Amino acid sequence: MSFFPRWPLAQGPTVPPDERLPWGTTGLLGVQHLVAMSGSTILGPLLMGFDPNLAILFSGIGTLIFFLLVGGRVPSYLGSSFSFIAVVIAVTGYAGTGPNPNIGPALGGIIACGALYAAIGVLVMFTGSNWVERLMPPAVTGAVGAAIGLNLAPVAVKGIEGPGWHVIVALATLLATSCIAVYAPLAIRRISILAGIACGYVLYLIVGNGLGLLPPVSFAELSAAPWFGMPAFRSPTFEAGAMALIAPVAFILVAENLGHIKAIGAMTGRNLDPYVGRGFLGDGIATMVSGFGGGTGVTTYVENMGVMAVTRVFSTLLFVVAAVFAIALGFSPKFGALLRTIPGPVLGGLAVVVFGLIAAAMIRLWVDNRVDFSDPRNLLTVGAALVLGSGNFTVSIGGFSIAGIGTATIAAIGLYQLLGIGRRDPVGMVHGLPKGGGDRPLHDVGSNRGPRG
Repeated sequence: MSFFPRWPLAQGPTVPPDERLPWGTTGLLGVQHLVAMSGSTILGPLLMGFDPNLAILFSGIGTLIFFLLVGGRVPSYLGSSFSFIAVVIAVTGYAGTGPNPNIGPALGGIIACGALYAAIGVLVMFTGSNWVERLMPPAVTGAVGAAIGLNLAPVAVKGIEGPGWHVIVALATLLATSCIAVYAPLAIRRISILAGIACGYVLYLIVGNGLGLLPPVSFAELSAAPWFGMPAFRSPTFEAGAMALIAPVAFILVAENLGHIKAIGAMTGRNLDPYVGRGFLGDGIATMVSGFGGGTGVTTYVENMGVMAVTRVFSTLLFVVAAVFAIALGFSPKFGALLRTIPGPVLGGLAVVVFGLIAAAMIRLWVDNRVDFSDPRNLLTVGAALVLGSGNFTVSIGGFSIAGIGTATIAAIGLYQLLGIGRRDPVGMVHGLPKGGGDRPLHDVGSNRGPRG
């Protein structure tokens, strides 16, 4: 078998990863994937005070790295990960508006996270992924993911607080995004964040620039920015405290990526398990490269999985096209200047939606994987992680400290394993129903599968 597929022309209505459509159609569908991921990949860096131009640029570079590491056999796009938002804000003390002046330590932490993630990938390449699923079943990954969303709640609330019209615009943005996500045609729902930004932006222009009830949006930087130019790269600094706080995000990315690869395998009817370790390694290296240049940490994107599920086109060449276009946008200062004009209330309204969904999506993960909350092991693991994360419990060790997300992650993984010592529950049972052989305890059957993405 060659390292890359040969991508012959597809003959049926479903296009598998190792086939392709005509080049013109491939190009159009690649741009569609770029649009699908762009809302979240743009919003993530804006909420952390990072340069969205760099985030777009490194999302494209990271996608190509992932493509190479998996031999072009796993269709996926890498975009900005929201899992980094809480820890980056904690490390940098970001105020919530404008460029973040202190991203150096955060970049060092992102690199440390990528290195840990890549190391896990190498280990999985040699040992398989079963131990990952045992260490971080959905009860654990859901607890940590929910803790991240709740930890960000004060940031979202701060973003919508302000004078009367500030709050109105923020809540209108929240409402518009929600209505689009529920009621709009499917093609629009796929880009609900972009559509929500557009609605909130137009309302702010009417209220601010038109009626003078809010500070007007200035387009001076946008007018002065050239169409093409080199992005403003940033350099990392390596501080032990920041690295210790951000590195544990790797465990969330592992669970996320594992679930996505398994979900794509189910959609395509292909066994992609042999590529799990290589996928982790590719995502970890992409995160490190992004951190060295000033970009955000990256992860596989469920938005693009949704597009594939609708179109039934899984050709990996689509993501090469999307990556190339993303890199081109990264070299457009005017594009970045346009993104920086998005008003604060609009970002605040979107933050409420996104941060809330991070927590709420974990409930769906628990339901999909039939996590048994009548089992005290699951209940205590989730409860402890939620309190430590949402309360931002911080532990100081020597010259550095571990804040809410780090302590929630350690508590969830450690407590779940500790409470499993010596347990032998009825064989092959879920909620009292036989499920076949094996010696997993009652709560583990179904809950030890990776998240479905």
